[in-house]
Parts: sequence; C-alpha cells; structure tokens
Amino acid sequence: MSSDTMTTEFCLRLSRAWATLSRRLDSALGSHHGISFSDYQLLLQLHRAPGGRLRRVDLADKLGLTASGVTRSLLPLEKIGLVTRQSDPRDARVGYALITPTGSELVINATVVVDNVSRNALGGPGRDQIEAASSLMAQLAGVSQ
Repeated sequence: MSSDTMTTEFCLRLSRAWATLSRRLDSALGSHHGISFSDYQLLLQLHRAPGGRLRRVDLADKLGLTASGVTRSLLPLEKIGLVTRQSDPRDARVGYALITPTGSELVINATVVVDNVSRNALGGPGRDQIEAASSLMAQLAGVSQ
C-alpha cells in the first residue's frame, strides 16, 4: 500500500471512528442529561474558561465552528438556562457566552457519562498510545497542546 493510500485510509477510518463515537456520546448524554455531545463540548469550553465566559468568536474557534454556528448552538442552551449572554460595556459589538451555575453543574455530571463512554469505546490502550494519537489529532485540528 502506498503512503498516499495509507494516509487516505487513515482519514477514512478516522471519520468512521468519529461518527461512531459521536453517536454513542449523543445517545448516552441525551438519555442521561438531555443534551447532545455538541452541547456538552460547548458547555465544557465555557466551564473551563476563566470566569465561565468566552467571547462568541473565541468559542467558535475552540469548537471549530463559525460564529453564526455558535450563535445557533447557544440559543437552545439559553432557553433552558444553561448559558446566558453578556455584552461588553466598552464595545457593544463584542458578545460573551457565560455558563450559568446550572450549566456548570450539568457539565460536571455529564463528564462522568463522557468519561465512561470514552473508556468503553477505547478499550485498554496504553498511555503512550493515547498520547501519540492525541498529538496526531491535535496536529490534524491545527491545535497546539
């Protein structure tokens, strides 16, 4: 198998693995907490942010979404009280997404579900394998670790 073919095959397998894992996470989070894996990722980024808030453009960058995609994702989470909007008093064009205490509690509880699904999906790879794969994924995503 040529190097190009191996690279393409890797990308195809990666895509399939992501689709499978994403479905498992969506199902588990939906049945236990009523949110999708995309919702979880958004809430987790806010939960980890200083003060529980991020500019919407920064949140979009962290999630690999467009600013309008983040706005669409935030709306249902706002309606159920997991996030709120905050404007910058110095610049009306800047908008922040802020996680609520309810959202923080949910993401902490949902992390247990994500950890369990992730552990079950990965089986038992060693720490070195996980670190190597994680570095490769970060490289593919254009993210520094």
